[in-house]
Formats: sequence, structure tokens, C-alpha cells
Amino acid sequence: MSIVFFNESSNLTTGNSPAGLNPLQVHDLVISVLEDMKAVDITIIDVKGQNSLTDEMVIASGTSSRHLSALADDLVKKAKEAGVPPLGVEGKNGSDWVLVDLNDVIVHLMLPRARAFYNLEKLWSASEAQREKS
Repeated sequence: MSIVFFNESSNLTTGNSPAGLNPLQVHDLVISVLEDMKAVDITIIDVKGQNSLTDEMVIASGTSSRHLSALADDLVKKAKEAGVPPLGVEGKNGSDWVLVDLNDVIVHLMLPRARAFYNLEKLWSASEAQREKS
């Protein structure tokens, strides 16, 4: 499993998660759950300052639609137990892309073919490069 940070200098110490968990704690929860559930190719993208929705996006692959559903279910369960109920979950049943919105961290769980097609990593890295040019 590889974890890639697009912006390692990001400061994830403040945030507004409902239970008072800071973004770093939410990040740690997400990564822990994904690693425990054997998610593949976990990628972390710092999007702070690029949008008003979230500070970080996590993209991970699953091996099947059933695996994606299990990843999402476990992530939602553990987030709720930690006092961070998701703002929304989209695309869960039989989908090739499941999105879990935890406010400070948005998690994209994708089958490899969907991940290759949408290529969110390239999209957000291109956005970062464009922002740096300005």
C-alpha cells in the first residue's frame, strides 16, 4: 500500500468537525480505517485554499464493489463512534465510486477502472500547479 501526500507542509490542526475533533484526528481515523480494511493505493491530497468544502481529500481503491461498500460501512461506523457523523455518503450500493464526506476530509473510494478514468489526483494536482503560477 502506498500513501502519497501531495502537500506535506499542510497544517491540519484546526477545524470544525462536529465533535471537536481536529482535522488531523479525522485524517488519522480515515487512514487507520482504510489501512485496517486493506484499501489499495491510499492517496492524500491537500486542497486547503483550493475550495471551501474541505481541507483534504483521501482517494483509495477497493478490489470490488463489495469491498468499496465494506470500506464505506466501516469508515462511517468508526467515524460515528468517534463523534464525527458523515455529512453524506454517496454511491454505496454496487457502485464503482463511493464518497464519504467527513467535513474536514472527503474520502473517495473507487474501483481502479473508475479511478483511472476520473483521475482525481491529476485534476487536483493540476489545480495546485495552476494556483502556484498565479
